[in-house]
Formats: sequence, C-alpha cells, structure tokens
Amino acid sequence: MSEMLDCDVLVVGAGPTGMTLGLLSARNGLRTIVIDKAEDIYPLPRAAHIDHEIMRIFQELGVADEVAASSRTAERYDFLTAQGDVLLRFEGTNRLGPGGWPASNMIHQPSIEALLREAAAPQKHLELHRRWSWESCVVAAGRVASSIATPDGVRDIRSRFLIGADGARSPVRTAMKIDVDDLGFDEQWLVIDVLVRDQERLPKANLQICDPLRPTTCVLMGSGRHRWEFMLKPGETAEQMLDDGVIADLLKPWRVEGAVSLERKAVYRFHARVAKAWRAGPILLAGDAAHLMPPFAGQGLCSGLRDAANLAWKLKAVCGGSDEGLLDTYQSEREPQVRSIIMLAMMMGRTVCITDPVAARARDEQMLAARADGTSSDGALPGPPLGVGRVMPDCPLAGSYFPQPVSATGERFDNVLGSGAWLIAQSLTDGDDASADLQMIALDDLRLAPFRGALEAWLAKSGKPAVLIRPDRYVFGTGTPSLLARAWRSPLSARQVATERRFH
Repeated sequence: MSEMLDCDVLVVGAGPTGMTLGLLSARNGLRTIVIDKAEDIYPLPRAAHIDHEIMRIFQELGVADEVAASSRTAERYDFLTAQGDVLLRFEGTNRLGPGGWPASNMIHQPSIEALLREAAAPQKHLELHRRWSWESCVVAAGRVASSIATPDGVRDIRSRFLIGADGARSPVRTAMKIDVDDLGFDEQWLVIDVLVRDQERLPKANLQICDPLRPTTCVLMGSGRHRWEFMLKPGETAEQMLDDGVIADLLKPWRVEGAVSLERKAVYRFHARVAKAWRAGPILLAGDAAHLMPPFAGQGLCSGLRDAANLAWKLKAVCGGSDEGLLDTYQSEREPQVRSIIMLAMMMGRTVCITDPVAARARDEQMLAARADGTSSDGALPGPPLGVGRVMPDCPLAGSYFPQPVSATGERFDNVLGSGAWLIAQSLTDGDDASADLQMIALDDLRLAPFRGALEAWLAKSGKPAVLIRPDRYVFGTGTPSLLARAWRSPLSARQVATERRFH
C-alpha cells in the first residue's frame, strides 16, 4: 500500500450500512475513514426491523446484546382482511432463526446507530468525521482522490477504495453517472411513529390490514415505540394527511388515545429500484445507494448490512493481494438476493395496496381459500442464496447461509471460532494445514463440544465430510478438506467473476 494514501477505504455515509462496513473494515486491519454530512445521528426512527442474520453481524461487532436489549419481537406477522380474517401468516418470528438470534427484531434505528458509533470509538484503524460532505473525486491508477467539504475548508482524501453508502439520492452514484433500474413500485404512505405509555393496549403482532378503503400497516418498534402507516388515496396530499386532526381520526379505530403520544409524522414514497452497476473500478455502492425496496418485507436495512458483510472481507482480501476481480463478485452475488427480496416486498405491497373493492374481494376469497386447503404461502420469510460469485462451482450448497448453532446454555458458535473463514471437517489429517486466511477445525476439537450435534447433523445432511464457510457466513462449498482448502486459495475462475464488468 502506498504511503501516499490517507486510507485504504473511504466510506461516504455514516448510517447503519456505512458504519457497519467501516467497523468491519477496521477490524480487518484496513485503514478506514467514514464521513457523514450531518452533525449527528438523525434522531427519529426510520427502519423498524432487522432479522437474525443482521443480529449475527452485530454479534461480530460486539453490539448484539445491546441491540437485543432495545428491540422487541412479535410471534407473527399477519395480513388481515378489513374484517380481521387472516389472509397470510408468517409465524415463529420470535423464535431463533438460522443466524442464532430471533428471526425478527423490531428496532429503534437511532439507538442502533448510537451503538455502532460507540463501537467505532476504540477502533484504532477507524476515523469517523461528522459534517464532512463528499463533493467529487478523481480516479487515477486505480486510486481515488476525493474532495471533501469540511467545517475547516476543503480537504482531499486519497484512498484505495471509495464506498458510496450515502443513501437513495447518493451523490457518489450520481457522480459516477450510474443509472437506476426502476422496478415499477411507487406508492405514497403516511408514517406515524408514537411513544407508548401503555403497551397492553396495543397489538402484540405485526399487521398488514388489507382494507381497500385504507390499506394500513401496524408494527411494533424498539425502545418503547409503535408505528402505523396509512396509504394515501388518490387526490390526498401530504399536507392534508399530516394534519394532527386527520392523524387522530386515523388512529381512532385502534382505541389508543391516552396510550400513545405522537413522536413523528411523515409522508414517504415507497419505491423499488436497483442501481445498474454497483462498482466502477475502485468505487462501489452499498445500501440504499445500490437498491431501494418497499418496506413490506422489512428488509431494507437488512439488505444494506448484508452488502457491508459481503464487501468487507473482499476489500480485505484485495488489499492483501487478491485479484481485484473478486470485487466483481459483490454485485453478482448480492444483486440476485436483493432482487428476490424486492420482488417479495412488491408482492406483499401489491397484496396490501389493492383499493378497488371488487379486486379486494377477489383477493380475499382466493387467499382465504388457499389457507383453507393448505396451499397458502404461510411460514417463515425466505432467505435467498447468493448469486454466482466467489463460491465453489457445481456445489449444490454453495451460496447458502450457514446456520449458527446455539448451545443449551445459550453460547453462540461464532464467539468460539471468531472472525474469518472456517473449514469444519469430520476429521483432519496432518496435511490439512490452516493458514492466516483459513481456520481449520475438526469436529473432535473440544471447543466444538457444545455444538457438535448440530454440526454433525449439518454435515450428514450435506453428504460431505467438510464445509468451508466464508467470513460473511455463507457457504463457499462442501467436500474433502484438501479440496476445499485448494479451491479457497486458488485464483478466481471465470465462473466466479461477474460476466459483465461495467466501467472497466
């Protein structure tokens, strides 16, 4: 690394995605600078949900217990008719998911952002600068020189990589002239966040009310809060809907007067969009800068943090000498996942947003009949696998998510092995050598004793003697230990790199 560089990674945007990426990069030993144009954390709630996979990422960062303490869980997520009949039900959202934490966690975003910034303070490889606004950059010889407006004047930062985690209007994406694919979802909703005085008077489940007269969302939140969302009808304006009298009328059927007090009211447009390129040489996009989705699946924030986890270990590898083509696998792996989740969220949204009474009646009849005959889509929300990328070709389990076992005493597996890539095998020979980038562990290792049953069961189901798990906890591949280790350390194959390299 040239001594002329100020940092390895410059992250624009100190929201949850940017801070998570900054923390992961710094913990990987990369010199990292995170900047944000705001003075402080935005004080009002935005995202309301994270899943078990995101809690596992927070576990790696050492903040999961604190996040859990301020979060709430619900037993189910119901789609109801205007009369209260169940059209669709996702159950068990309070039980442990594959990531070793509750499947669904209702959060208070400012509290999480505060925890991430507290975690950043002791990181010797991480700098966080507020009121620093990214303006432009020049790329030369694979390096980035960014111009930053600061309270003390313009500052130039030279970095090997620049990450735009700077939101839906992303100045970084705009400067790179990266187009966006609009997937055709555009709805206006009024969002109401309240502080709760009497929790017993509020619903205990997350709800979508599929009422053609006024589609409505009602969900739990963390830190003593609750949220309602009301779809705007044709002809209604944001100014009208933000009137306190209108809000009081909308909440009246819920009978919560005196149990809650208004904290925030805002009208949002829900969109579904994906950036057509997530990488332009040493510049990459993450979070809302790369993709937007309607909130009905609760996966907007989750998707940004998955970006961070996917990208962080690849940046470390490239800074350590790996082929930069590894960064092309970021979009090729993540975009199919994101698009799958967006399609699910749009399906949910279009189910809820039907305002024609005849069409709504037909929907109700069809979905109620499906529940009656057992063909409904009830169950847990799916977790799609990675797309083509840095996974072992022709391995059926490659790209799937590796679950985190939890012991009978509540100990979590990741805390035992730590960060990095793992190779877990039924047995190892003297020729199976670990290295700096790969920890190799046999099932008879005493550290694995509390988790041995779960690990043995996973390997037995795979039909292979070993599994190699990437640092982001997705499966690289299964097979013999020697085969996996060679494949992991081998150069990228053509099938592991995105087929189209834009901006190169």
